[in-house]
Amino acid sequence: MLNKVKDTIVSKNLIVENDMVVTGVSGGPDSMCMLDTLINLKKEISFNICVAHINHGIRKEAKDDAEYVEKFCKIHNIPFYLKEENVINISKIKKIGLEEAGRKVRYDFFNEVLQKVGGTKIATAHTASDNAETILMNLMRGTGITGLKGISAVRENKYIRPLIDCTRNEIEEYCEEKKLNPRHDKTNDENEYTRNKIRNILIPLIEKEFNPNIILSLKRLSEIVSTENEYLEEITDKIYGEILINKEEKEIILDLKKFNNQPLPIQNRIIIYTITEIFGSAQGIEKIHVNDIIKLCNNNVGNKYLIPNKKIKVLVKNKKIFFISLI
Repeated sequence: MLNKVKDTIVSKNLIVENDMVVTGVSGGPDSMCMLDTLINLKKEISFNICVAHINHGIRKEAKDDAEYVEKFCKIHNIPFYLKEENVINISKIKKIGLEEAGRKVRYDFFNEVLQKVGGTKIATAHTASDNAETILMNLMRGTGITGLKGISAVRENKYIRPLIDCTRNEIEEYCEEKKLNPRHDKTNDENEYTRNKIRNILIPLIEKEFNPNIILSLKRLSEIVSTENEYLEEITDKIYGEILINKEEKEIILDLKKFNNQPLPIQNRIIIYTITEIFGSAQGIEKIHVNDIIKLCNNNVGNKYLIPNKKIKVLVKNKKIFFISLI
């Protein structure tokens, strides 16, 4: 496992000498495996780590999880940072899903710790199994090529996934071998959420009845798609710069004629790219919304607009496309 994680780090240039890596650790098998392997590799590669742990205020065992991680950090002389939040209240106030609220709270905290310690990277414990689940979930949602690339090993040259080449079975074997005794989140056993159903029902069925190596097969798919997607992203970035008229914090204006002159695959990507520029992601924007926006732009007679969701308004006016934040 150590060699596998090291190969991932070196081959994908995730960590370099003198990096300070903020490590997101929940106390579960994945994050504890990541933390233990990084502790064992940090002298060899010459980097430093600290741990960020967040109590989402959802599970009654959460306090015990925090104490477990803190104790482990003390034993290994690793700086430990803790934050407690009520994610349920946050999801209600912001009118977003519990999973989305939890993710936002986590990454906000990771970046807060990054600033505090002068960090350079944020490590999360996403695995090859998580990658497979993400691809299958996106596939069932009718995603495009971007969704099929799954979870990348590195994002924005800051967020890294050292365990992305490791399966959950390998991780559990490592935890048992090293006697890490990680915490167990019982909510992962409940098949209420789509991801849990894919993890606990769909993937075991595929492994049993169709392909015992489905996780590795999907990993190869994601690598192929990622390479092609990088090329298309470069083209999209270039064309976006050519059709951009004005960009502000809550509004982006594009040239309508230049947009309409682009091939359909690039139009799709320009829309997602623009919305991501405003909100940081295009979550909540589905293929049907993208299609409607393209139709709106093609039928450019008078002033017309769409509100794909509660966050954004798309207006066609004066031969321009306005993407306007409503929040």
